[in-house]
Amino acid sequence: MYFSYDSTPLMMRVTCYIRRVNRMSNHKIKLAVVGLGNCASSLIQGIEYYKDAGDDEHIPGLMHANFGGYHVKDIDIVAVFDVNSNKVGKDVSEAVWASPNNTTKFSDVPYYGVKVLRGPRMDGVNMYTADLVPVDDSQKPVDVVAELKKAGAEVVVNYLPVGSQDATEFYAQAAIDAGCGFVNCIPVFIASTPAWAKKFEDAGLPVIGDDIKAQVGATITHRTLTNLFLDRGMKIERTYQLNTGGNTDFLNMLERDRLKYKKISKTEAVTSMIEARGQHIDPDNIHVGPSDYVPWQKDNKVCFLRIESRHFGDVPMEIECRLSVEDSPNSAGVAIDSIRCCKLALDNGLKGAIIEPAAYFQKHPPKQIEDREARELVEKYIDKYGFKDSVSSVATTPAKVDSDLKELKKTLEALLAKM
Repeated sequence: MYFSYDSTPLMMRVTCYIRRVNRMSNHKIKLAVVGLGNCASSLIQGIEYYKDAGDDEHIPGLMHANFGGYHVKDIDIVAVFDVNSNKVGKDVSEAVWASPNNTTKFSDVPYYGVKVLRGPRMDGVNMYTADLVPVDDSQKPVDVVAELKKAGAEVVVNYLPVGSQDATEFYAQAAIDAGCGFVNCIPVFIASTPAWAKKFEDAGLPVIGDDIKAQVGATITHRTLTNLFLDRGMKIERTYQLNTGGNTDFLNMLERDRLKYKKISKTEAVTSMIEARGQHIDPDNIHVGPSDYVPWQKDNKVCFLRIESRHFGDVPMEIECRLSVEDSPNSAGVAIDSIRCCKLALDNGLKGAIIEPAAYFQKHPPKQIEDREARELVEKYIDKYGFKDSVSSVATTPAKVDSDLKELKKTLEALLAKM
């Protein structure tokens, strides 16, 4: 059984109920990907790599293999948008390896039967990346909303380059118009901007963002060391975090005007921990941000981190840390958990900015929460909104589905009668 729906304001409440009816018999997470770069490549490889993992198996980078009833293998890529002519028109299984993608290959990707669609260029390619990201202006951009609806997409994950303000807002609106949840992995503020959060709330849709954290990356390491100092009663006097890399993300960020929200996101991820303890650090005494593009590093990111403080007797002390990590796989698992949280939100009719997963998975959530507490909140979120068993293996008997559909049908009919 599948119903169509109208997205006009008059029908919005009816639409919410129809979406839930449609999802009753849908045991996949139908995902649309915006930007098929290194991060998307790692996510898609990961879905294949861990598809046969047991529900209780430990998977590095994931909270759980079975996350509220959804396994990694339940994520189904149904649409992909990009502007790179090396990728547009090719099957996802081929396009993930196309230049300038240069992340580590850890899994083969089977034929998907899903071709990369030409999205609008807007501000996604800049003066530094233009030579590596060829755009064929003779290729007409598709109608994104129509393609999302055609594919039956439920969740849109945004992997556009840093600084793609116009393009990100375009795809956020497209997600709303197509009736999709939105996971924003980049530092363009959507979930953490009240006006945008309200748009998703009014549409009866969830949004999770902004700016994905890595599993163990520069930001989470900086936050953890900051909290260690504060837990031991030591004030952060000065600190910096300098990062270098050789992927297109770092090349893109050579255009410093695109870094405004990236620096805000990464800096607030640290200062929020300091301010939560009633302390303050002068803006001149903290520097967080990308430093340079080093081509031979490829997708490897190197972070140089320093914290200065004083211990007992006002005796100075300092710590320096060097972190080297493959950048894109480092956040792929976090993105998978974010996507599954978004699906649970859709299943349960949650709308607007979803606080708990954003606080744990994102650098710039609507509300900053210390990481250990945020993880506990996500576990409670799973317990409250998740299925007790794997969705791909449970309670989908005809009688059960029929009963649930009849109950929702009654609710829908009652609502329509009031109009």
